[in-house]
Amino acid sequence: MKPFATLTLLATAALLASCQSSPRQIREVPSNRTSGVEGSWVDPNGIVSTFAGGTFSTRTTDTNQLLASGTYVNVNPTLVEINMTSLVRNTQSRVNCALATPTQLNCTTDSGAQFSLARRG
Repeated sequence: MKPFATLTLLATAALLASCQSSPRQIREVPSNRTSGVEGSWVDPNGIVSTFAGGTFSTRTTDTNQLLASGTYVNVNPTLVEINMTSLVRNTQSRVNCALATPTQLNCTTDSGAQFSLARRG
């Protein structure tokens, strides 16, 4: 092959190589939806329960009066165990809650009572 033809082929190959795009990186868009139980939940009576950093509280919506408080631990990604003190009854109890869907939390108290909470906001 002639030197000029070889040089032209090499230049063309280099030009084509520089036109290839590198693989695009896909960035994950942050979701507005909170994962797990973190955040505010409401029961059918309008009582708001809040889970934040291992702390649990339940308040009325009208006066924001504290009804119960305590702590919680994530047993696994869909199960949370709450240890709480009811300020209304002056009792301590344990409640297990299962994340049925990202917006529904099904709970059972240590006495066997069941209730559901819906994610707020």
